[in-house]
Amino acid sequence: MRRREFIKAAGVFAGTAVAGARVIGRDVPIGTPFAGERPNILLVLTDQQSADAMSCRMGKAFINTPAMDSLAARGVSFTRAYTANPLCVPARTSMLTGQPPHVTGFQTNDLTVPLDGRYRCVGAHFRAAGYDTGYFGKWHLPWSAKDPAVHGFDVMGAIKNNGADSEIPALAAAFITRTREKPFLLVTSFVNPHNICEWARGEELKDGAVGEPPPPERCPPVVENSAPPDAEADGVLLMRRSYQNNRLFPVGAFDTNKWRQYRWAYFRMIEKVDAHLAVILAALRDSGQVDRTVIVFTSDHGDAQGAHGWNQKTIFYDNVSRVPFLIAGPGTARGSVSDRLVNAGIDLVPTLCELAGIEKPGGLPGLGLKASALEPTMADPRRYVVSENRMVQGGPVDGRTPELSGRMVRSARFKYCAYDAGTQRESLFDLQRDPGEMVNLAGRAEHRPVLVEHRQYLTQWCRETNDPFVVPG
Repeated sequence: MRRREFIKAAGVFAGTAVAGARVIGRDVPIGTPFAGERPNILLVLTDQQSADAMSCRMGKAFINTPAMDSLAARGVSFTRAYTANPLCVPARTSMLTGQPPHVTGFQTNDLTVPLDGRYRCVGAHFRAAGYDTGYFGKWHLPWSAKDPAVHGFDVMGAIKNNGADSEIPALAAAFITRTREKPFLLVTSFVNPHNICEWARGEELKDGAVGEPPPPERCPPVVENSAPPDAEADGVLLMRRSYQNNRLFPVGAFDTNKWRQYRWAYFRMIEKVDAHLAVILAALRDSGQVDRTVIVFTSDHGDAQGAHGWNQKTIFYDNVSRVPFLIAGPGTARGSVSDRLVNAGIDLVPTLCELAGIEKPGGLPGLGLKASALEPTMADPRRYVVSENRMVQGGPVDGRTPELSGRMVRSARFKYCAYDAGTQRESLFDLQRDPGEMVNLAGRAEHRPVLVEHRQYLTQWCRETNDPFVVPG
């Protein structure tokens, strides 16, 4: 689909809902609860998309995402949403089970031990509740895609971990427009902008070429926080050396010009997803189902884009750990922003169940976001969220290949990180004054009370969720 065609498709979709609070020709007061007929649920997942990598967040100077923008205009953007783990398999497993990575046992991309039926997939919950269920696109999950009795998705297609994106729109449109008597849960799981990993290595982009980048001066600027932070934790310093010695992360020698072209390519990949999303939204519009479909848009994790010298994922810096999280649909507060703290992993299943009127499954630690979708200014019910990581994809440093595990605590103002290796094992950033995470405050006496408070948050989390991580201090 050419650029002008999908801009038109997304614009038509947005036009049905952006002006005032109007949906398909009838007035729906802002704040109207999801009531009556159970709504359809459309979950749109991207892979490796940073929270602000949309034109509704960063403007149109370097990226244009009209379909994503239309969702933000129709609903609520949660700007403090964080991944459960900044790596594909652990993040996705958490998102579809509602369990933290240390509970599911998936902290890396190793899929040799399947999850089977130990923790139910969201598809199984919705199928049991009487929903038609469909899943198209990237899987990369610890269940066999051939076993709907376990994962609960009756209709599936394009189930592969690369090269699936162009097949998703037609499959999704056919699923949306089929004759049915029940509401549906549809998951569309896009690979891009994950292909930026292959771009950095000079490899084939299986989800479509983006062309040669223009001269650097015509590309986006480098990120403002491109330098390493002051007093970075020892383990992170070590892992930077380890990763940049690995062929998977060949960015150690990238200069400013190369990083600018990297960001240009990254934004083109997001625009490719946006074009596919426009087709799906047009199918909703043309089938007359926009006013009874709730759309949730998010990503498993972001991409560093050169922040502190990193590309890809696995680290806790905001470029990677903070993800987009949009809820659009009837009753949502249109064009609103919520600064509520969200764990996009453990909060997703409770949220989808709330939106569909399905009882929240027992034993899930996450919180549903329906109330905040209706009233974004409501008080935040939690003081912090926690993310986890285990970094194992690096190369050798001084004769050995290091590994590092950590936990991140994000509170209203601060981000605290603790690691299981190194002499200086902690970091503390004041995200209000230092959003680029350039100054580690963990070793400063005047911030010790804040440091101790966040250690206590993490200790509480570990106790309540049976997390074996050892908190420093």
